[in-house]
Amino acid sequence: MIQIPSDLHPDLVPLVWLLGTWEGAGVTDFPGSAKANFGQEVTFTHDGRDFLEYHSHTWVLDAEGKKTEPLESESGFWRVDKDRKVEVVMVRQDGVVEVWYGELADQKPQIDLATDAVARTAASGPYSGGKRLYGYVNSDLMWVGEKQTPEVPLRPYMSAQLKKVVSPEEVAEMARNLGDLPDDGIAFFK
Repeated sequence: MIQIPSDLHPDLVPLVWLLGTWEGAGVTDFPGSAKANFGQEVTFTHDGRDFLEYHSHTWVLDAEGKKTEPLESESGFWRVDKDRKVEVVMVRQDGVVEVWYGELADQKPQIDLATDAVARTAASGPYSGGKRLYGYVNSDLMWVGEKQTPEVPLRPYMSAQLKKVVSPEEVAEMARNLGDLPDDGIAFFK
């Protein structure tokens, strides 16, 4: 269930489905890099101002699903205007800064983004732009990213399915709101 925090800036209501901490796994595959499964943790938070703060950390997973090495980290700020246009400013650990623009889909929690500007430090690898699609599907946050370099045309390179992490405070709130449940547990399903 999606709840709107009382201190959320009113402009951010269309993005409320992103709020929270999300964890899951995905696949990365791009020419010049090894194909790999990865784990990911994403957080979207707010402080009452007109933006969401975003942090993402990914790491390579071995065949047993254990972390083996860091993959990518990125942080940024997300905004949405009254016309449902979304803008994102993002920085990644490899020295890339991006400005993304896109929009919320009509009548569904889905965001299409494309890079508008890319700046790179000398330490970053070749990169010239990308696209991303984020969606809230069956209570999961799903996303797919495409990227291009001067040598490789735009193509998918990462995708993941993430589950919302519930905090101890949220569990306590759920417990307070349960009301009376049947003692045997079976009657609850009848």
